Amino acid sequence: MEDIEKHSSLEGKIVVITGASSGVGRAAAEAFAREGCNLVITARGKKGIDEVVDYCRTLNVKAVGIPADMSIAEDVEKVAAGALAIGGKIDIWVNNAGVMASGKFEEIPLEIHQQVLKTNLFGYMHGAYNAIKIFKEQNEGILINNISIGGFMPAPYSAVYSASKYGIRGMMECLQGEISNRKHIHICNLYPQLQNSTGNLHSAKYSGFKMTIPSIASDPRETAAKMVEVAKHPKKDSFPDFKASAITKTYKLFPKTIMNTASAVVRTKMKLNKEKEETSGNVLKYSQEPLRVYGKPPVKTTNNYRLALFAGIGITLGLLLVIKK
Repeated sequence: MEDIEKHSSLEGKIVVITGASSGVGRAAAEAFAREGCNLVITARGKKGIDEVVDYCRTLNVKAVGIPADMSIAEDVEKVAAGALAIGGKIDIWVNNAGVMASGKFEEIPLEIHQQVLKTNLFGYMHGAYNAIKIFKEQNEGILINNISIGGFMPAPYSAVYSASKYGIRGMMECLQGEISNRKHIHICNLYPQLQNSTGNLHSAKYSGFKMTIPSIASDPRETAAKMVEVAKHPKKDSFPDFKASAITKTYKLFPKTIMNTASAVVRTKMKLNKEKEETSGNVLKYSQEPLRVYGKPPVKTTNNYRLALFAGIGITLGLLLVIKK
């Protein structure tokens, strides 16, 4: 078999992408299609899948859509079987499907908490379970996990989401050890920060939690480009951009201060929000409109200056908070 890590070209590779109807997953599908990959697109909603498949086919690659719920083991087995039916192998599997619920822990319905764990933690487990079995049989393959910096630092008022991300990171680090004697099998973990994607629009919100997409949110196409990069040159752990790395490093310096401060800010915003509208978002049902990559139109900026400024401000604020304590 070809040695995947020695070839920069991905043309003709068979790639499975979960949660690909919108956001980062949709951006990833488009990015791999532009590389000439043959794609298996999966998500719960058929409309979004069909749109992505149609777009990918305009780039003269094979693309099939398989509606599936990653929290259901049988659905994921169906995806794996469908991918193998295309060319008898799977070269790259991208675990990306995820949901989020935010609000006061005890005010979020237990059913919502449970489904967040099932979709995120169990979903990535189901994906890895099928992918690794197949990779071992063919003695090569790359599993890419879109984990988020939530694997290192908790998201305020999103306790179960945070638990799922810490759990995914722990599971994948253990699996990296298990396949460490397999030269041509790789598990690559990505840790992006908050994205300017539809994920924020689709999330479940309770207790007056309301979050707009801030200007520091990262471009989901940059995260997708990082997925392509690690597919070409596998690496165990990666941050898609400088902002994700800077935020994580700053948190590690002042974890208690940053968590308490961020929680206080969110708590105040929830209290001041007069519209206590509650929504289960896409936790219990497939994502509704908008089905696109971006949450809001992207704004082009001079990246290096903004990133350096952001990192400097973050670290300075952290130091000031510690000094005042």
